Amino acid sequence: MATTIQVSKQLANTLKKRRQYDKESYEEVIWNLVEDTMEINAEAKKEVEQARADIKAGKFYTHDQVKKRLGM
Repeated sequence: MATTIQVSKQLANTLKKRRQYDKESYEEVIWNLVEDTMEINAEAKKEVEQARADIKAGKFYTHDQVKKRLGM
């Protein structure tokens, strides 16, 4: 079932600029944005999990250690 939504002229212009080709629909543009967000979230979750594992394993440097190593 299709539905109609209202968007401001500013948002419509932004969506037009995000089109990958001239005939791409706003729905396709929005789906691409949603998919990009989902991929980023999944990737970010993996990176957070890895960072937590590294910290737990002692694989990190303190701020003072970094400053000393860089001669600051």
